[in-house]
Amino acid sequence: MCGRYASSRRPEDLIDEFEVVEDRTPVPLAADYNIAPTKQVYAVVERPPSKDSPEPPERQLRVLTWGLVPSWAKDPSIGNRMINARMETVAEKPAFKRAFAVRRCLLPADGYYEWYPTSQTNAKGKPVKQPYFIRPADGGVLAMAGLYEIWRDPARADGDPDRFRWTCTVLTTEAEDSLGHIHDRMPLMVERDRWAEWLDPRTAGRTELLVPAAPGNLEAYPVAPLVSNVRNNGPELVQPLPLEEALA
Repeated sequence: MCGRYASSRRPEDLIDEFEVVEDRTPVPLAADYNIAPTKQVYAVVERPPSKDSPEPPERQLRVLTWGLVPSWAKDPSIGNRMINARMETVAEKPAFKRAFAVRRCLLPADGYYEWYPTSQTNAKGKPVKQPYFIRPADGGVLAMAGLYEIWRDPARADGDPDRFRWTCTVLTTEAEDSLGHIHDRMPLMVERDRWAEWLDPRTAGRTELLVPAAPGNLEAYPVAPLVSNVRNNGPELVQPLPLEEALA
């Protein structure tokens, strides 16, 4: 599962990193070290220049809402439950299969958080969980595999610029061994040489383009429990917690 992540890079840096042709972000997003479902996030997509255009798709940087709302949904609140799509079933699930076919994206991240149950318990006898931040060992950007959808709000008029809601989800798989002890699921990555093929809406989705991060490419370290409260936000959330302060 991926339920929280961090993204602090500026749009101009992402445009350069992902070779974006068109910036479609209305205003830059502030650095966010505690991205939770329903928040706005950056996404890299490829879209035709115009409807029915014979020109190849353009790579764009857009702002989407995390939590995919299928185009057929009656109630957009369904997106609150659609923050992750499992690779094993993404091509068959009604909520995701149309997006997997033609609306794939990359979701840039500094890293993501997972919570590990410790030997300590709270007042109710439940295990206290220690948050970990998981990021590329080389400090680079994490290109998480995602899907996006465009939902039309029937309550809004045709001329309303907010009548279309753009939303996204993160694809996940079983965690590789070095991270599996923290959580059994992890986001899927798209390697740089496969970005174009993954994003191209003219080709069908292929799960073989997706891979867990190669062993050793990610590092995980404990962070302060501040991240557990979505109201907390700042670079201190991703600072390593001294091992003597981490929960056993």
